[in-house]
Amino acid sequence: MTKSDIAERIHTGVGLTKKESAEMLEAVFSLMKNTLEQGETLKISGFGNFVVKQKKDRRGRNPQTGETLTIESRRVLTFKPSALLKEAINRSNESRNRN
Repeated sequence: MTKSDIAERIHTGVGLTKKESAEMLEAVFSLMKNTLEQGETLKISGFGNFVVKQKKDRRGRNPQTGETLTIESRRVLTFKPSALLKEAINRSNESRNRN
């Protein structure tokens, strides 16, 4: 599913124009992105948590040459789905397995 698919579903489900739907979706994504850029946790009830974690420097190895090197510290984004989302996914998977 793409952003345009989501905007189309907002358009048909809520009744906003296609342009308004796309603008609203873009505003939501922009807000989410800004929140995560600042290192804040983003919690969406019933969906899950987006968390920015700090990774430390670590030793690594170039697999082609075997040379050891230092992998720089960095921030990574993780997502932990809520129990409700996990449950919904597993229910959907169970119904597919029965057919």
